[in-house]
Amino acid sequence: MDEHTAARSLPELRAAAVQFEPRPADKSFNLARIAAFVEQASDQGVQLVAFPEMCLVGYWHLRNLSRDQLVGLAEPISGPSVAAVSALARRSGIGIGIGFLEVDERGLLYNAYAVCLPDGQTHCHRKLHAFEHESICSGDVFTVFDTPWSVRVGVLICWDNNLVENVRATALLGAEVIVAPHQTGGTASRSPHGMHPIPMSVWDARETDPEAIRSAILGPSGRGWLMRWLPSRAHDNGVFVVFSNGIGRDDDEVRTGNAMIIDPYGRIVAESTAASDDMVVASLDLELLPLSTGRRWIKGRRPELYGILTERFGDERDARTARFSTEPAQTPGGFGTDSTRRNPGGG
Repeated sequence: MDEHTAARSLPELRAAAVQFEPRPADKSFNLARIAAFVEQASDQGVQLVAFPEMCLVGYWHLRNLSRDQLVGLAEPISGPSVAAVSALARRSGIGIGIGFLEVDERGLLYNAYAVCLPDGQTHCHRKLHAFEHESICSGDVFTVFDTPWSVRVGVLICWDNNLVENVRATALLGAEVIVAPHQTGGTASRSPHGMHPIPMSVWDARETDPEAIRSAILGPSGRGWLMRWLPSRAHDNGVFVVFSNGIGRDDDEVRTGNAMIIDPYGRIVAESTAASDDMVVASLDLELLPLSTGRRWIKGRRPELYGILTERFGDERDARTARFSTEPAQTPGGFGTDSTRRNPGGG
């Protein structure tokens, strides 16, 4: 057991994942929803609550805006919205993660996520694979930090989690809990067996035909899709995953919610199936971490073999092209007719 693990103040962390339907460009409304959920979280003894990607300004409508309009919605990490959430974190004694559109001192825009801690610290992650708008840049730094509860937390936004290297790197940097804010479900995937749009009529009729929206939330464009890959991120890396998401109308797409918390064995310990704003809460048993399967397996890594992971093959695509291209992706890399390398790490 390392010194960090031995020094834990508590054997568990009380965490919450929120799904809610933000109003596009309406920061006041969205901040009020955040404050209402934080009040509920406080009543349930929550220490860390994760809200969805871009929940402060809305998400999918951003792709239709001009750069000037984006700049008008964006704020620096020191701006009034993050400051309001930081003040709320200090008052409530809860760590609060929120998604927002960041503008830095150079005028560059980022899909960002701020985790405001009750001790006054704020940590910001910039989405590593941003595709929403040509004016939104991708970040280039992994985000892992200490918390007042002696738990190391990492952040990966939406598509960041789909590339397994990002999750492994975050785990290797010491993350024990990964906050995974999303806006997903019901997207128009180019993959024939991926997600597909959910008719807006299904969402609009959720009260008169609840079974139809429930089927969509649980089906192959919602929970069914997540179950193909999300639990493996937790299991294979020996981490907890706190998955937050949008729900309902997101411009011309329907988000499926599915807020959930996954333990280091890939088991779902709390989840929502609601077709509405919702929050799920779980106590994360930190004693599960040291002997979890993924954490034990990581100790058997052979880094000298993995040099291939840092090589460029010349067929890489930027995030927007990779996300929206209709061209088939060929077999990655390739080395002529030889299908193996005797020493792929070069050591």
